[in-house]
Amino acid sequence: MAEAPKQQQVQIKADEKELVGQYSNLVMIHHNAEEFTLNFIYIFPSVPQGKLVSSLIVSPAHAKRLMRALTENITRYEAQFGPIPEGPGPTPEPTVGFVQ
Repeated sequence: MAEAPKQQQVQIKADEKELVGQYSNLVMIHHNAEEFTLNFIYIFPSVPQGKLVSSLIVSPAHAKRLMRALTENITRYEAQFGPIPEGPGPTPEPTVGFVQ
């Protein structure tokens, strides 16, 4: 019987800014054959303006693993805290364009 490979512990370095995190209330997702791009945006509540908080580019396989991990975590969250309300219904997608 072959021995299972040992799991290696990975050390992740993070500055305080990354550890604090960023808040986003809109995510725009785009894809092509090689990658998925997730643009995390903060839309200001009282003005029609927003700011790109972060942009992540992942492979299709990683995007699928991310979707599965989110689904599993939402299921566990709702089992512990109850259903997450989604609001009154689908909200119209805002017209968003990037400026520099």
